[in-house]
This record gives sequence, C-alpha cells and structure tokens, in this order.
Amino acid sequence: MWSLFVLKRGETRGSNKNMEIYMDLTHLPAYQKRVFVPEGADLTDVTTVVGLYEKLEKKLIGSAQELEHWLIERSELDAALSQTGSILQIRMTCQTDDLAIAGSYTKFIETIPPAIEPINDRLNRKYLKARELYALDTKRYEVYDRSVKTGIELFCEKNVPLQTKVALLSQEYQTVCGAMTVHFEEKEQTLPQMGKYLLETDRSLRERAWKASADRRIKDKDKLETIFEAMFELRNTMAHNAGFQSFTEYQFKSYQRFDYSPSDCKKYHETVEKLIVPLNGKILNKRKEQMKLKTLRPWDTAVDALGQKPLAPFKDAKDLIKATASIFNKLDPQLGGQFQEMDNLGLLDLSSRKGKAPGGYQSTLSEARKPFIFMNAVGIDDDVRTLLHESGHAFHALACADEPIVDYRHAPMEFCEVASMAMELLGGEHLNEFYNAEDLQRSNREHLEGIIQTLAWVANIDAFQHWLYEHPTHSREERCQAWVAFYEQFGGQFIDWSELTEIKNYLWHRQLHIFEVPFYYIEYGIAQLGALQVWLNNRRNPKKALADYKHGLSLGGSRPVKELYLAAGISFDFSESIIQPLIEEVTREWERLS
Repeated sequence: MWSLFVLKRGETRGSNKNMEIYMDLTHLPAYQKRVFVPEGADLTDVTTVVGLYEKLEKKLIGSAQELEHWLIERSELDAALSQTGSILQIRMTCQTDDLAIAGSYTKFIETIPPAIEPINDRLNRKYLKARELYALDTKRYEVYDRSVKTGIELFCEKNVPLQTKVALLSQEYQTVCGAMTVHFEEKEQTLPQMGKYLLETDRSLRERAWKASADRRIKDKDKLETIFEAMFELRNTMAHNAGFQSFTEYQFKSYQRFDYSPSDCKKYHETVEKLIVPLNGKILNKRKEQMKLKTLRPWDTAVDALGQKPLAPFKDAKDLIKATASIFNKLDPQLGGQFQEMDNLGLLDLSSRKGKAPGGYQSTLSEARKPFIFMNAVGIDDDVRTLLHESGHAFHALACADEPIVDYRHAPMEFCEVASMAMELLGGEHLNEFYNAEDLQRSNREHLEGIIQTLAWVANIDAFQHWLYEHPTHSREERCQAWVAFYEQFGGQFIDWSELTEIKNYLWHRQLHIFEVPFYYIEYGIAQLGALQVWLNNRRNPKKALADYKHGLSLGGSRPVKELYLAAGISFDFSESIIQPLIEEVTREWERLS
C-alpha cells in the first residue's frame, strides 16, 4: 500500500562532495538483497512499475505460507518504489529552483501513482480474499487487515487523477515558498535566515526584519490563495466521489483515526482554551513587563525579554552535527552511533539556502531503511530543537527497520510525533554541549514556553481546518474572518497587530500542513502531551523512561496507537484529566527556570 506522501526546516554540510551525496541518495545499499524486484529495475518507468504490480496480482496463493511470502514480496516492491519517490521529492525540496529536478519529480507523480492506485485496490481485495481462505496470526495482522479494509473503502477510481492534481499543487506551494527571499542588511536572504533577526535586542532592527519578511509573503498571498482554493475544491470532490458526506469524514478515515473523532478534537480545543491560553497569556504578559512595553508587537515575542543577546549555539552545520552527536552519545550510545552513521552516509541536509523549500522533515528511504533529515538551520536555538525533533523521527525509523512488512515500519502520526517531541525534551537535558549553565537554563525555559505556545497554536490551526471543511462554500472574506476569530480565541489577543491587519489575515499561509496535509496537525498537540509524559517519567527514572521510549518505537506501526503509548509507558489521552496535571508540572518547572 505504497504512498508518495513524505512527512510531517550555499553549503549543505560543508562541501560540494556532500551536496552530490544527498542529491544522489541512490548510493545507499538496500537493507537486504531483493528477491522480487529485479536489480537495476527503473522504478521511474511506468511500464516497469505496472508490470511488477501486475505480476503480484497474477501470482497464485495456495496456502497461508504462500500468502505471507506474497506479502513480503509486496512490501519489497512498495519499499523500493517508495524510496524512488522519496529521493525525487528530497531532491526537489533541497533545490526547488532546479527545473530538471522539479521536472523529474513532476513526471513521477503524474505517471506512477495514477497507474498503480487501481492495481493496489485489486491487490488489497486479493489479500482479503486469500485471508478468508488461509488463517494467519490474528494479532500479528490485526492492524494490517484493518488498514487494507480502509483502503478498499476509500478507493475511488475517479479520484486518482484528482490526487495527482493535488500533489502537483503541493509542489507549486513548495516552489512559491522556496523562492521567497528578501534583500536585507545589504544581502539576499531566505525567510528562515531572516528569522534570526527576531532574536536581536535592537527593537528597530527586529521590526524592520519582521516587516521585510511579512511584506515578502504578502506579495504572494493571491498565488497562495489560488493554490489553496484549487486544493480545497479537489478535496471536497474526492470526498463526495468516495461516498463521504464531508472531506473531514473522508480525511479522518484516510488517516485511519480509529481511536478518536472530530468531536474529540473539539474537546481538545475547549480544554486548550480553558487551561493553556491563560498560561500563554501569563507568559506573554510577564514578557511585556520585563521588556517595559505598553503592548507586545509581533516582533517582540522571540527576543530575550531581559535584553540578553540571542543564544548562538553553533556557527555552522558541522558544529551543530558534532555537538548533537555528543548529546545522543550521552543519552544512549546506540542512538549516538545511529546519528553518526547518518552523517557518514550523507543523510543530513541542514543549512538554509536560496531555492530550498521551507521547514524541516525526516523522510525514510524505505528500501535502504535509512532516514534522511532536511531542515533550514541558521545558527539559532530553535535549530538545535529541530534537529533533536527530526532525529527522534529518524531513531523511530531505525528502531523498527527489522520489520519485514513495510506498512508496519511507520507508526500512526499521533505516536510518530511522540518520538520526535520526546527527543526534544530528553536531548534538552544535555544541551551543555552547546551552552553554559545559564544559557542552558534559558534555553530550556524558552522551550517550555514554546510547548505552551505550540499546544495553543495546534488548537488554532485544527479549529480553523475544521471550520474550513464544515463550510465548503465559504468565500475568501469569510475564510479571512474565520481565521482571525480563531487566532484571537487561541491567544492572538495578547499581541498588538495595529496597522498590520492584512498580514494578520494571512498568517495561516505559513502553515504548510493546511495546504499539503489537511487535518494533519492535531497530532502535534496529542503527541506533545505524550512527550510531556515521557519527560515526567524521565525525571522520575531516566533509565526506565528511555527503555520504555525505545520499546515503543521498536513496535513501529504493528499495534494500535493506544498500545504503542502503553508500550512507551504513557497514556493516549488528551482530555482535561490528563492535560491539567501535565500543565501544572510544566508551570512549576517554568517558574523555577524563570
């Protein structure tokens, strides 16, 4: 059940040689020798790919043993094809301004997924038919069986070309954002590079930098609005084609959210408004008092409130990698060795540069069973947390690399983000590799403040997305009004946006999830609560907390999400009963660090 989707920040790692490595990830050896897919098969060629999937379709299955062998062959093909698509996407995001690279990716998504989607549906039906004839271990295949049945329910041949159009629009969004640069301080800079000026103590400099970036984004607001509207229309059409009343219902089923519903998400919104927004207001009001300001402006929220110089944890990506490797070695030698291997293999592209897509992600190269990390580091504290975060995803991929079924080598997103967010907190205990004692305390305090802001921002984004698809005929003006209302509800009222109305109205354009992976954002809130539980466990018993965390990761996606949480020593729960005690502990720690 292969999917092209890959989740969800000059010089790459210091030399042209390394640039060549990440642009040609085909140098990585397969995890194991191929059995079904011929060596050297061109998996960008639609005839070759279709032929291999049709071969699977025609293969006779006469026993339970043959069914399991057929599943392994299907996994091998899915993994090889997934890696081919991932490499093309990685190249495109690493260099969005290269027309040849973009063209290769475009050709792939226009030809391969549309050709194999109908065959995959037939393979799913073939599997279920064989499953009725031949008994397999019920617990072992519980999650897989559920996933196959969901895939059959969702498949609609009319949607195949529409999915391709959405993927191309997503590429267009990446290209528009990747091209955004500003001329500031006598040089051209990317928007991620501009972010470091918001940490400067000179308020005038911060304001000029913030406005330069915001004005640049606004120039493309109509392009982004048009892209979103095209995506929105296609998604609603796909939902109706598949027999669903709304895209919300369709997408929840597509994400295989069996353990919670849209109403549970709305309870999260309510709890955040009750418990998190007031704490965020307390943090921001304290900042305003410390800065001796009448009001906080958008360029006042990241700088040190006491006027200290920005934290400068590293000079370049090489220093970032070296210190992060030391953190992982202190935390766990196995994790340290895995991170070092990633660097050795050229699987880290960390520095920001012109033409590079925004944001950060970890992508698993499924045949090699190795992770690749992409980000836009510019030398600030947030870069350290981002690398810890994406490394958590990478360790997750490596922890379940031995799993023979490719679908089980990826957990539900609600748990994938526990892997990453918990690593931010676990690794944060060893940031003395970057900082002295005073700066370490400051970094961890700011991180806790960021967690509170994230929990509120997740509610903001998720509530807005629910509104969008609950109002499929809304106008641009109504969308704008809804966005502003949610922004104010979840904390925007603490910031003074005087004379910046247009910029405020389109802040949501910065959130790529709304464009590329709709409804994929609540996972960050749910998982942050899980990560905080790992953090509390670590404070009580570090050795056990890490062992439980690694055990949870090792299960991949082979068990339902609630069981994965239990395996990691935590609870899958985002109600007030779990949020309140966690926030009380975070508040105590924040006050201590303050």
